[in-house]
Amino acid sequence: MPKSKYETIYKDLKRKIESHEFAYQKLLPSENILIQTYGCSRNTVRRAISRLVTDGYVQTLQGKGVRNIYLPTQQTAFTLGEIENFRESAIRNGQIPSTKVLLFMELTADESLSRKTGFSVGSEIYYIQRLHFLDGIPLIINHNYFLKSSSYGLTKEIAEDSIYHYLEQTLHMTIVNSRRIMTVEKITEIDEKYLSLNSEEYNCMAVISSYTYNSDGIMFEFTQSRHRPDSFRFQDNAVRK
Repeated sequence: MPKSKYETIYKDLKRKIESHEFAYQKLLPSENILIQTYGCSRNTVRRAISRLVTDGYVQTLQGKGVRNIYLPTQQTAFTLGEIENFRESAIRNGQIPSTKVLLFMELTADESLSRKTGFSVGSEIYYIQRLHFLDGIPLIINHNYFLKSSSYGLTKEIAEDSIYHYLEQTLHMTIVNSRRIMTVEKITEIDEKYLSLNSEEYNCMAVISSYTYNSDGIMFEFTQSRHRPDSFRFQDNAVRK
């Protein structure tokens, strides 16, 4: 089945659930109605629903249908099983995002940077330091490293808007998967300065390191996201096999 059709249905159903067009704990339209609505096969609808189940948005009820079980979180929540950019996550959580670029420069990876990022020695890299705000509150500092050969043309203006939108819509990159490591680390002077953290109140913060790959198997991004501990939450939906 065409992947684009299944993804379109999945994203549309997800949007309707998040916007409360489908009420919490109520059944979604029947499978036959969804087939008619989207003009697709039964298998395509079922694949979209299956992904919603995996993501924790709906629950299938034998002989009854598909029930909406999505509840927005009170804290800012990021997902483990899906690659979302900052803007997409903010919209999903009903918040207003904005981004300020603190530093934008080009680097050539030496041995130290290679060990830190996973890029080979000699790789040309964009290094971008960004401060992310939700509803006007600074919550995340991102240290982004992008492989220049895969993300050529990046600018400060693009970085303040959406890098992933530029990569996908302008460079036509297909972003496939991201390996993530979560740690708790001591706050730095940069964290304290830009996130308005009091080192006496918070001496540690949540740090997510991401190694992200495109459809050519190339690791094009290494990012270290540093989150305010009083607003941090990563969520997942576990399924017992």
